[in-house]
Amino acid sequence: MNRRQFSKTLAASALLAGYASKTTFSQETSAMTNPTAFEIAIPEAQLADLKYRLEHTRWPDEPADAGWAMGTNLDYMKRLTDYWIDGYNWRQAEAGLNAFANYKVNMDGIDLHFVHQPSSNPDAVPLLLLHGWPDSFYRYHRVIAPLSEDFHVVVPSIPGTGFSGRTALQMDKVADLFARLMTETLGYGKFIAAGGDGGSIISMSLSQHHPEVLLGYHVTDVGYPDQTTDFAALSGPEQAYAGAIQQWFFAHGAFNLIHATKPQSLAFAMNDSPVGLAGWIMSFMAGMGVGDEADARFGRDELITNIMIHWLTETAASSFRVYNQNAMQPPTIKGKNTGVPVAVATEAPIPGGVRLPREWADRQTAGNVVQFHDMESAGHFAAWEDPGFFVADIRQFAALLKA
Repeated sequence: MNRRQFSKTLAASALLAGYASKTTFSQETSAMTNPTAFEIAIPEAQLADLKYRLEHTRWPDEPADAGWAMGTNLDYMKRLTDYWIDGYNWRQAEAGLNAFANYKVNMDGIDLHFVHQPSSNPDAVPLLLLHGWPDSFYRYHRVIAPLSEDFHVVVPSIPGTGFSGRTALQMDKVADLFARLMTETLGYGKFIAAGGDGGSIISMSLSQHHPEVLLGYHVTDVGYPDQTTDFAALSGPEQAYAGAIQQWFFAHGAFNLIHATKPQSLAFAMNDSPVGLAGWIMSFMAGMGVGDEADARFGRDELITNIMIHWLTETAASSFRVYNQNAMQPPTIKGKNTGVPVAVATEAPIPGGVRLPREWADRQTAGNVVQFHDMESAGHFAAWEDPGFFVADIRQFAALLKA
């Protein structure tokens, strides 16, 4: 079913009346209560302003041979910025984003953007794909088309990020919102949720608060050992994993504390300097490696498109505030055994890291893991890094749920 056919189908539905009209991008909170087809249309003046800022970047210095040990490398950022100015084409990227079926809906004052790519397969299962930070709904751009062969694919922008409004919400509230999006707005009785990073948290929160709407959920992480963990009760592999997570947090986790405690202090620089925002995002998209490796893994144009989504929507500040909301009220990712089936695809460890062990996955999900696979090469952004594996793993999980 193509986009025009889908719009006609929805226009004929009393439940989903209102999809057929179109709006262009606005960060102002809309008054609409029914979903409306949405087109990204960035004004030329905004792109001209971006180019001016890029061309007039005031570069920092850097110690000799710093590499990436202190954060994003200066030489890499200069090369990325040169390409951003002279080689990157936003209009081409914008057309690619608009090729997806994009929609907006206002839910309780929250301006929510989402992609809804329904399948023509009569046996298709609804599938909710959930991103984290510093990626965006764009994390899934390589898998939407193949997954829509077998699933009704829904990819929202988490509130506070991308083309959703700038209201940062705690993850349990996001889970509540997405449960309503899938059931009340789109009319799906039950669905599969899948995600990584923040998307894993939302999936696990859905399981705790809305188990009745979940067929199952697929994640690449299941929460990490923290101050609430009884380390004495952990198995050997879990102890090794917990130690590696602690080392990672001390070496690389300062951003989490800044976002959680002083998001506005960081926001001034990130909302004013596109290179500053790009440097901050690339520090994490590089996956504790180097930018040239990230270019090869994701593609330089795609890395910039993800940065552009943050920059053009001016959602850097609100995306940071999501961490602050979660720090004030930690999300509910475990507690009761809801019996919801779980699939886990573990990330390939970074240098010095330890792969998530099965024992930890079982502990975090009350023993409801029914599928557990180790990804050979994909890391934190699995659907983007290895779309073939991700699609196959989701399909295998869905088949297992039907068996």
